[in-house]
Amino acid sequence: MIVFDLECLNGHTFEGWFEDKKDLENQQEQGILTCPVCETPSVVQKLHPIAIKRTSTHTNQKALQASQEAMAELTEKVAEYVEKNYEDVGSDFTKQALKMHYGAEEYQNIRGSTTKEDDKILAKEGVPVLKVPVMKKPKDDLN
Repeated sequence: MIVFDLECLNGHTFEGWFEDKKDLENQQEQGILTCPVCETPSVVQKLHPIAIKRTSTHTNQKALQASQEAMAELTEKVAEYVEKNYEDVGSDFTKQALKMHYGAEEYQNIRGSTTKEDDKILAKEGVPVLKVPVMKKPKDDLN
């Protein structure tokens, strides 16, 4: 697995997890790689600085912490959006997605879980899937 920084035509930046660089290129060519914010398929790999010397470790730590907090907030917002706007089909995700892909059922926004084998089947059949990390909410009633 490899993580690439991506940016859409509208300037939204996000991460994408891929098997390798070829997987990223294949998804771009097929038009299945879309921005999670505006859903545009015009997404490119974002260049990022490598091996740039920073002046202050303290400044780096503050920037890293701010970046991590922003990423956690974005991840939470995306997860909330998906939870509110997508029907949870649980472990039937692959079956439901394939039915919609082949026109046996009407298209709708669904969410659920897949196994690695399910992921291979969906990819082989050309079913576009976006994996969204879901952060578990802490239980308030624990001491």
